[in-house]
Amino acid sequence: MSPSQPLAQVKRAICSIVHGKDEVVDLALTAVLAGGHVLLEDVPGVGKTTLAHSLASALGGSFARIQFTSDLLPGDITGANVLDPATGGVVFRPGPLFANVVLADEINRTTPKTQSALFEAMEEGQVTVDGVCRPLPQPFLVVATQNPYDHHGTYALPESQLDRFLLRLSMGYPDREAERAVLRQADKPTLDAAMEAGEMLELRGRAEQIEVAESIEDYLLDLVRRTRADSRLVRGVSPRGAKALYRASRALALIEGRSYVVPEDLRRLAGPVLSHRVLARQRDGEVAAITELLAEVPHP
Repeated sequence: MSPSQPLAQVKRAICSIVHGKDEVVDLALTAVLAGGHVLLEDVPGVGKTTLAHSLASALGGSFARIQFTSDLLPGDITGANVLDPATGGVVFRPGPLFANVVLADEINRTTPKTQSALFEAMEEGQVTVDGVCRPLPQPFLVVATQNPYDHHGTYALPESQLDRFLLRLSMGYPDREAERAVLRQADKPTLDAAMEAGEMLELRGRAEQIEVAESIEDYLLDLVRRTRADSRLVRGVSPRGAKALYRASRALALIEGRSYVVPEDLRRLAGPVLSHRVLARQRDGEVAAITELLAEVPHP
């Protein structure tokens, strides 16, 4: 079976619940396949929770939702050692991070201390409690939502944590027919698994074998290096950001059923992968700057 076939089955399953958002689903699957995480910036009620829950169900994995608040403590998400009354000993009680897909809702409403606990989980695939490192289930995906920074009670995500999100996406409102399908859909639709979680780990290995021609690498390097010298940007893309675009392009090529990356893969991914890794001189001008660079940099 071609690697793209099970991925197509997963996409069909998710799109049967998340209507009219094929591109968002493609990019979310890209993040899973590349071992990354997703940051969603959008208004309430457009399907962010449904997307995260459908991803977990279609991948045959577990799902957890964490509502981030200002009084949330690191132990509330990682878990803690507690006294077992039956034995009189101390046992570890896992927190909600021990799931395959974790929805971190309003991530920037919690304190930097709790954000740092999530940082370890995203970067290392583990949590540390009382000096003991505990691995998280794989695949492990954080789908985080955040509020605008001018909202009351928000804490800006540090640049190092933003950099750990492979993609920044927006769901957007559905078109008319997609919204009609939402109206007719059950309030809590069920979704059967389209693959087992272990199969996704195998597909990650396949993605790492996707061919990237030197001309494609040159195009990627031209893009990221231009961000570092562009007058519209104060801060350009780091080498980690370039690597993120490289990984994501391989994953997207596999989803599209190809054994090689094409320029269009990079062009589809440049905005979602790079826009939160740069800082524009003009307020909220990061997406526009990346879009303009794509029009200016020649591609193969």
